[in-house]
Amino acid sequence: MTRTTSASASTPAKTVLISGASIAGPALAYWLHRYGFVPTVVERAPELRTGGYKVDIRGTAIEVCRRMGILDEVRANSTDMRGGSYVDDAGRTIGELPAEIFGGRAEDDDEIMRGELARILHDRTRDDVEYLFDDSIAALAEDADGVDVTFESGPTRRFDLVVGADGMHSHTRRLVFGPEERYRRHLGAYISIFTAPNHLVLDRWETYHAAPGRLTCVYSSAGETDAKNLFVFASPEELPHDHRDTAAQKRLLADAFADGRWELPRLMRHAADADDFYFDAISLVEMDRWSKGRVVLLGDAAHCASPASGQGTGLALLGAYTLAGELAAARGDHRTAFAAYERVLRPGVERNQRMAESFVKELTVDRKWKIALRMFMVRTLPRTPWKNLIAKKIRDEIQAGAHAVPVKEYPAYGLPAGV
Repeated sequence: MTRTTSASASTPAKTVLISGASIAGPALAYWLHRYGFVPTVVERAPELRTGGYKVDIRGTAIEVCRRMGILDEVRANSTDMRGGSYVDDAGRTIGELPAEIFGGRAEDDDEIMRGELARILHDRTRDDVEYLFDDSIAALAEDADGVDVTFESGPTRRFDLVVGADGMHSHTRRLVFGPEERYRRHLGAYISIFTAPNHLVLDRWETYHAAPGRLTCVYSSAGETDAKNLFVFASPEELPHDHRDTAAQKRLLADAFADGRWELPRLMRHAADADDFYFDAISLVEMDRWSKGRVVLLGDAAHCASPASGQGTGLALLGAYTLAGELAAARGDHRTAFAAYERVLRPGVERNQRMAESFVKELTVDRKWKIALRMFMVRTLPRTPWKNLIAKKIRDEIQAGAHAVPVKEYPAYGLPAGV
């Protein structure tokens, strides 16, 4: 663990505690350090979480990566997916779609494994930022001049600001704003992801199997010897479970796919043995305000757009860039900065949340005839003369969401001149 270097003499030091070391937290720490603030990142996990699934970085988030100096490394670790196919219950290929049909322009659309991006961000910040792993916030006590933070490990430390970048089930949000149920809205489906042997021998390829209310995807990206297994299933009502009780979550997934065809029986056996098992409701987080006093929320903690939007990672990167930039532009005045941060980000966030709601329904088609119609379209689309028009419409919708948050111009280094 290393501490941040001192802020420059012309910059008023502002200490900022960031809860969460996934994507948004380290990205914010990077920008805060560049502007002369002193960030500390606390993370409940005992070490950096390097697992996970593939995530998209599109539109204006690409420019943020460029300004951070990590774009080349992100592209060097691309998933390099070649395309995908749908299969029937017997495993026969129904249709194939190459990646470029729905992918954006190469300079405007990248895909990377979440764990690789987390590693890149940690590598860029670990020499300048204090990381506290295997710890979390137990209590917060704010006064006019700062926030006293009591950690689960025991000590109390004082910070000027606290940022909750700790995901959809944010503990920081619960401490400051109240119960999660006030802000999280269930979208009628659940998602699960885990790693298993690549018994389908996939090479940068996705294989999909659809059934009423359920979708399975198995894929293997560049450099991976194993496969990621992704499951989505409809559930209009929320299922009672503890989001940290992995054994119970595995039972819920097994029940949802108990009568599954194709490779489902084998995949459920892999799920039982998986040590990186992820399971959660597909939800939105909707809040009237993302800040309260000296505490502000970032990324999924403030505005989860659900995995269905494909924009969660991009919004995290854009939010971190914007929050740090507004704090710098406001000379550390958190009231002014927090309000400006919301003004810049909220319209784009809300647009992507609306997109997520419609995408969830597409993931969990509820009738056999609808699935059959989709399979017909998948099979015939590559040979139809209007395929480019259809693909362009889908690309345009995705890219509209990816460009919904602007990249404002902030000073490159330090606070604005004259401070």
